[in-house]
Amino acid sequence: MATPLFHSRIYKIGILLIDGFSLMSYSSVIEPLRAANLLAGEELNKVEHITATGDQATSSSGAIVKATAKITDENDYDLVLVVAGGDPTGFVDEQIFQWLRHIARYGVRLGGVSGGPVILAAAGLMEGRRMTVHWEHAEALSEISPTLLIERSLYVMDRDRITCAGGIAPLDMMYAVQSEIHGSEFARKVSDWFIHTDVRPSGGPQRSGVVERYSTHNPAIIQTIEAMENHIADPLDLGQLALLACVSSRQLNRLFVDKLGESTMSVYRNLRLEKSHNLLMQTTLSITEVAFATGFSSSAHFSKAFHDKYSSPPSSIRG
Repeated sequence: MATPLFHSRIYKIGILLIDGFSLMSYSSVIEPLRAANLLAGEELNKVEHITATGDQATSSSGAIVKATAKITDENDYDLVLVVAGGDPTGFVDEQIFQWLRHIARYGVRLGGVSGGPVILAAAGLMEGRRMTVHWEHAEALSEISPTLLIERSLYVMDRDRITCAGGIAPLDMMYAVQSEIHGSEFARKVSDWFIHTDVRPSGGPQRSGVVERYSTHNPAIIQTIEAMENHIADPLDLGQLALLACVSSRQLNRLFVDKLGESTMSVYRNLRLEKSHNLLMQTTLSITEVAFATGFSSSAHFSKAFHDKYSSPPSSIRG
């Protein structure tokens, strides 16, 4: 198994199930975690099921999942994923909203699957962060909260938030999560266990893949660019990228220069600047907010990098 990148202890996940959740989405989240424990021969991931009301939740197909934890319990989760379906815009539970805001303040990473991102948005936890949601809910969510940064992607990882469109897309999302926690080599073993040999990037079918966009089939480059796209607001350093790609920093840089004509970190910066350009065009976020959303430490640092790439300041995009 690859050396863990960010965690060397048991990773604790809370699954908050909202009645009417999709069984497909739920299974695509939970099964990679179970398989990881099985393949490792130890409990790498500890999962607790949490429900909004009562001691169980019912899926859209009538399957019942019993709760193993309550929001009043003292649980030091690393990640809490909200899984919802049906009409999540109609879900109103201030106790759940307050709990989500509470654990967010204490540094718990939050995620939403299928209709789950709608719940996070309703709790006020997605402002200023890129997100996705199942296409069925995207238009309604945009009308309710027009300032949200909604993308038509399979999943989006933005700092301490993870959102996923649902269906079988959580298989791809969980590959990215497992890569962060346990390394890409082990994550690949989990995907292979499910005959999920063609792991899709976060952007999914909404755009062409890394292979087409960069005209390369080199697995280290593909793995690295996918990691870059998953860490726009919280950039990884060269050493972390190399570890995820299972090569040395020097070898990774040499591959990027040979195949793409640019250094690894130059490609990374251009990705972040392209994202910032899109945010300036499509949102009303301030320049400072865009800077932070794309991983720049200050608006001055961002403005200089933007000018170097586009030969004009960020303010010029706003006319």
